[in-house]
Amino acid sequence: MKNVEQTNELPNKKVAMSNAEKQKRYRERQKERGLQEMRGYMSPEAKNCYQLISEQTNWSDSVILSNAVRLTYAAYKNGQIGLLNNWLKNNKL
Repeated sequence: MKNVEQTNELPNKKVAMSNAEKQKRYRERQKERGLQEMRGYMSPEAKNCYQLISEQTNWSDSVILSNAVRLTYAAYKNGQIGLLNNWLKNNKL
């Protein structure tokens, strides 16, 4: 009798990556591009504003968030952050 080894592996078969590995790889590529992930929860008022902006501009979540941060910074640098906050409160946003 011959001693026959059976293997289920093909010589050039690629190993499938898990979903977690794919996400990690994606995040690493984004960091290499100089991008940073931001996470948080929106108030009901902010969610309503987000939906209106999204519908009217067709911007992605990333573009909306980036522009929100940049506009807030611009208001801060121009001494208008108090004015902006008061406007948001007065308009119940």
